[in-house]
Amino acid sequence: MAMKAVIVDDEVSGRETLLHYIQKYCMDVEVVGLADSVKSGLEVIEKWRPDILFLDVEMPYGNAFDLLEQVKEITFETVFVTAFSNYAMKALNCSAAYYILKPIDIDELVSAVDKIKGQREKSKEFIHTKILIENINIVNKQLQKIVLPTMEGFEVIHVKDIIRCQANDNFTDIILAEGKKMLICRTLKHFEGLLEDYDFMRIHKSHLINIQYIKKYRKGKGGQVVMSDGSEIDVSPAKKQDFLDRFGS
Repeated sequence: MAMKAVIVDDEVSGRETLLHYIQKYCMDVEVVGLADSVKSGLEVIEKWRPDILFLDVEMPYGNAFDLLEQVKEITFETVFVTAFSNYAMKALNCSAAYYILKPIDIDELVSAVDKIKGQREKSKEFIHTKILIENINIVNKQLQKIVLPTMEGFEVIHVKDIIRCQANDNFTDIILAEGKKMLICRTLKHFEGLLEDYDFMRIHKSHLINIQYIKKYRKGKGGQVVMSDGSEIDVSPAKKQDFLDRFGS
C-alpha cells in the first residue's frame, strides 16, 4: 500500500516541482494533499492524516516548527524541504530529522523516502518528528534530546547526559554521565557544529567537552581539564585562550 503524503510549501513552483518528482521517482508515495501556509497545512494534515509530510521550513506568517507544534496527533514522519538555515539545520540534525535542500536533489528525495519506509516497517513510532517537537518546546538546550546513529540503528539521549566526545578515526566516542561509551557513526567535526550552542567546546583536535562537567583546570602550555568522570584532557595551546575567555579568565 502506498504511503500517503502531504506537501506544504508557500511557493507554487516548489509544490509543483516536488509533486512531479514524487510522482515520477517515488512509486510508494501518493500525494493526497497540497497546502501553502501553516493554516492550510494544518487543515490538510487533519483531513488526510498522512504517513509523510513534506514541509517547507520558511513560510509567511509562520514556519515549519510553528505548524508542527499545532498538530494534535503526529501520524507521520516529516521531510523538511529547506534552503540552508543554520538554526534550522542544527534543530533537524539533533533530531536526526529527514530533510532535503533546495533546489531539490532527486537522489536525496528518494533516499529520504526510502529511510522513512524502512523505519515504518520496523516501528509505528514517529520518533524523529516527535523528538524535534519536544526540543522546540524546551528552552534549556541541555535538556533537549539528540538522536545518535549507531551501527545497530540509533539511540536517543539527553544532551545533558553527554560528558565529552572523542575522535575515533571517522567515528566519535560519546562518553555519558552514567559511564557508558557509545561509538557513533559521525565525525567529531559533525558534533562540534551540532553542539557548539549547547555549552560544548572543542578544546583539542580530538576532544569536544561539555563545559558543565568540568571539575578543574590545571595551568600549563595549553593546560589540562579534569572532567567529572575523572578523565584528564589536554587543552591545545591554540585553543587555550578561547577556553580561558569562555570562563572570563
